[in-house]
Amino acid sequence: MKKRVFSGVQPTGNLHIGNYLGALKNWTKVQYDYESIFCIVDLHAITVYQSPEELKAKILEIAALFLAAGIDPAHSTVMVQSSVAGHAELSWLLTCVTPVGWLERMTQYKAKSALQETIGSGLMQYPVLMAADILLYQAGVVPVGDDQSQHLELTRDIAQRFNSLYGETFVMPETKLPTVGARVMGLDEPDKKMSKSAPGSNHAIGILDPPELIKKKLSRATTDSNPHVDFDTMGPGVQNLLGIYQAFGSVSEDDMKAKFAGMRYGDLKKNVTEMIVSHLEPIQQRYREITADPAYLLSILTAGRDRVAPIAESTVRLTKQRMGVFTS
Repeated sequence: MKKRVFSGVQPTGNLHIGNYLGALKNWTKVQYDYESIFCIVDLHAITVYQSPEELKAKILEIAALFLAAGIDPAHSTVMVQSSVAGHAELSWLLTCVTPVGWLERMTQYKAKSALQETIGSGLMQYPVLMAADILLYQAGVVPVGDDQSQHLELTRDIAQRFNSLYGETFVMPETKLPTVGARVMGLDEPDKKMSKSAPGSNHAIGILDPPELIKKKLSRATTDSNPHVDFDTMGPGVQNLLGIYQAFGSVSEDDMKAKFAGMRYGDLKKNVTEMIVSHLEPIQQRYREITADPAYLLSILTAGRDRVAPIAESTVRLTKQRMGVFTS
């Protein structure tokens, strides 16, 4: 019997090539090895204020990009988090067994709360909801980037604590980290991971960016003081550009050195531009086809919800029974 895999993306900002290389591309590779569930995690998005209309639109945009990138709805489940009530219900049940100290130690909570004058309690509870997302489906494998590894460890801690208190209930999830393209850095700040929420028009390349905009952004990408690519002394900006090319093209280290050693930065950026555009164009074309038929997209999300709802209901029922909470 195949293990179940679960992962998700927030419907905020614009999905960029870091999201594609670090998550979507990896998902398309592993989806047939598992019973796969890929989720648009809209309940996570509302830990900070979102425009309701924009959030609704982004949910559908992300779902369409999942499919356009190669997620196969005939095999894999694509669904929206809030469409299955078990996510929120299990989150509360798990909140009741999670020490506050565990949540206060989360580095993302510390970073995000430092930027806000008023902190909603949902921001602190975010990792418990993430744990509920995973444990709700008894997922054995969770493909996450290294920036989410602390949250996954918390998920394991919560599952272990619950199992210790109430008896074996949850599967202990394992990580499955992508080995290439896991950390694409910002074009303008190559010491920081490319982010959907970062300010600046030249920070990230969106999956839906047209070729001319991709060319413009890459032309302004940070490099270093060398006149050409030097594999012994290159700065983080050049490393990032080479890493993007390698991740898109699945090129070996030896071939990378043979192609790029001594190349001037203008030519490097041209090569990276061509590589990105050639991979994004078919995704963008498929996205346009999917979004031209809203009924099709909604049917995929409805089918996804219906496919996983019985799993969620079974887990919530078992959890409540273990805790002694009333079940009808």
